[in-house]
Amino acid sequence: TRGRGVQAAAFQVRGSGCGSETNFSEQVVESFPSDIPTGIYYGWACVGNGDVHKMVVSIGWNPFYKNIKKSVETHIIHTFKEDFYGEILSIVITGYIRPEKNFDSLDALILAIQEDIEEAKRQLDLPEHLKLKEDNFFHLPEGKIVNNR
Repeated sequence: TRGRGVQAAAFQVRGSGCGSETNFSEQVVESFPSDIPTGIYYGWACVGNGDVHKMVVSIGWNPFYKNIKKSVETHIIHTFKEDFYGEILSIVITGYIRPEKNFDSLDALILAIQEDIEEAKRQLDLPEHLKLKEDNFFHLPEGKIVNNR
């Protein structure tokens, strides 16, 4: 059910990002609502007080890598010039792309990730998603962290 809309969920955490990727800590993953189905989602992300960018987020077990703990991995669709360790990462999840699944090869996984990114770009250009890019959530006062708003 590609593109199936979900109620927006917003999170802010201290980042551990390298390039355009960040993995949430176990503590943050455990704070996510338990009723969010595993799978691939899209939405908006902002590092610190920077610009808001399109993103894809994977919530689940990453069966290809045989993870034993649930993880939340964000891929911001933007190339950063430097790492953003210690910065606040704010994300708003606005839609669902697909359930998580296992892959027969790394190439198949990479292809699926590329397709997910393209789907996220298309969906986030729609007016109902584009308007969330300007949400006040991304402009909270310095130092204030809000989870699951």
